[in-house]
Amino acid sequence: MSPAHRLAWLDVLRGIGALAVAFHHGTFHYLPELRRGYIDQFSPGIWGVLVFFLVSGFIIPASLERTGSVRRFWIGRLFRIHPLLLVALGGFVVLGVTGLSPMEERLGEGFDPVAAVLAHLTMLQDLLSVPSALNVLWTLSYEMIFYLLVVGLFALRVHRRSATVTLAVAGTALAIGPLLPTLALTRGLGLRPAVVVVTVAVVLSIVLACSRRPGVARAGALLGGATGLAVVLFNSRIEAWQGLVLLAMMFLGTAVHRADQGELAWRWVALAGVGTVTAALVLGRWGSPDMVDDNAGRAWNSAVLLAVAAFAAAMALRDRRMPRVLAWLGVISYSVYLLHPLVLALSDGTIWRPERDNPWWMAGYLVAVVALSAVTHRLVETPMQRLGRRVARRADPGPPSPGAVPASSPAPEPSARS
Repeated sequence: MSPAHRLAWLDVLRGIGALAVAFHHGTFHYLPELRRGYIDQFSPGIWGVLVFFLVSGFIIPASLERTGSVRRFWIGRLFRIHPLLLVALGGFVVLGVTGLSPMEERLGEGFDPVAAVLAHLTMLQDLLSVPSALNVLWTLSYEMIFYLLVVGLFALRVHRRSATVTLAVAGTALAIGPLLPTLALTRGLGLRPAVVVVTVAVVLSIVLACSRRPGVARAGALLGGATGLAVVLFNSRIEAWQGLVLLAMMFLGTAVHRADQGELAWRWVALAGVGTVTAALVLGRWGSPDMVDDNAGRAWNSAVLLAVAAFAAAMALRDRRMPRVLAWLGVISYSVYLLHPLVLALSDGTIWRPERDNPWWMAGYLVAVVALSAVTHRLVETPMQRLGRRVARRADPGPPSPGAVPASSPAPEPSARS
């Protein structure tokens, strides 16, 4: 099978996950009565996010190990994530300037523009006490932490011990997660100094990690990993155990990838999965899962269990032909995820919300989101990813560096949509 066919199941998961998140946010506007009937039992939004994280864990380390080039990895991430992110943030500014959706509603009265810009450009705003300009951007903070940790583990040559890493992260969440402070760095230094310090550390780590000198590159990778871990443990907006569970979910996806490639026994994946799910359920029972509406523990638990089940089911069916429509939705899923809050804000600012449940409004909204996403994927995402690949090849045209996946054990081709 071609690499694209082998990864179609991931696209299907992403497509369904993106629609689940868009639907979840749309219910606040168009199906409030329906939402009240199920939201304390199940959160489709968090389910979609957890599915995304499992998929990211499966594919992101593979994109690094395929070439063994940290430089190519960071260039690829930059051109994959930031072009559409800048378009979405530009839309947020336009809505704010025109008064259709005042920026203060999202960033707060008297927000610090310097801190807001720096935090959003590093994608770490959710870990730096800066409100997200768009409500979905908080997940990018944990994606960025995952990138930093993956590069750090790669530098230490322990990146293949994915089950061990998963259990270590889940075990940390279970053992000390509820005891860790929130926003300690921000409170100690102040908002802007904390944002500047973390921004400098992250940018410096990436620059150093891309060095051709092995010692400098290793130091940069370790600085990035240490910075990312520090902000998750000590400066999270939500309780630290939740951020650790999200990271454990991503590393669980990586462990599945290892087993799929024959690098790890499936029994270790099962152990890592049981450990991650157990930590999530126990902490969700005794903690307060801020990520779900009304901190509903049952909604958190069901989202965790069903996300893992959906990922397992999709992987079990990965050799079957996937529906093209769902796979295509996966291709444009990043646009769907990032842009649907803008569609909702524009609708609220120019038209109105129905007073009662209106499925037709919901259907129209979802159609508009998908149509807009198809356009932005074609005009923004695809050309910028192509440019990113050209830049990456020019920046690092040499053979893979030590640590790259050998030819006898190929990583799946990430393709343009990873």
